[in-house]
Amino acid sequence: MQSVFTGPVYVVRDNIDTDQIISAQYLNLVPTIAEEYEKLGSYALAGLPESLYPTRYVKDGQLDSEYPIVVGGKNFGCGSSREHAPIALGSANCEIILAESFARIFFRNCVATGELYPCEMTERLCDALKTGDVVTVDLDKATVTVKATGKVYAFKPLGDVRPVVDAGGIFNYARQTGMIAK
Repeated sequence: MQSVFTGPVYVVRDNIDTDQIISAQYLNLVPTIAEEYEKLGSYALAGLPESLYPTRYVKDGQLDSEYPIVVGGKNFGCGSSREHAPIALGSANCEIILAESFARIFFRNCVATGELYPCEMTERLCDALKTGDVVTVDLDKATVTVKATGKVYAFKPLGDVRPVVDAGGIFNYARQTGMIAK
């Protein structure tokens, strides 16, 4: 499994809720249908106010984002329990969320769906970076290195969460470990 990810970040602030991640009007899209899964990604983070986030996470007319890493503040993924939120981000090619803290249900949905690695920062990274900065995230070392400065930040190790996300979600993990029949 991949353990090192490098790419530009998309930076958001505190209390990014699930309606900002994927607006309710798109919840009729069914993630298990390939075309609808792809379409979900085009709406990822579209609920963010343009006045605060003039750079869109997914450009108009695109299905994927150029930002594989999202950096957030406190309480990322608050709001409803919609599993579409991490699925939409994953569909848009997001691989990792680096946040100061996560809403519990969003964190669990990231793990259960296997879409994203939810990495809880030990420092406030959203104040140190801006959208477009390039970082390298090393899941084995639990570090984030900023390309321009070489500064290294730490996050809490993923522990038991990592093999579940590595497997592609809770059901794949259960099959791989023999918990349920293949």
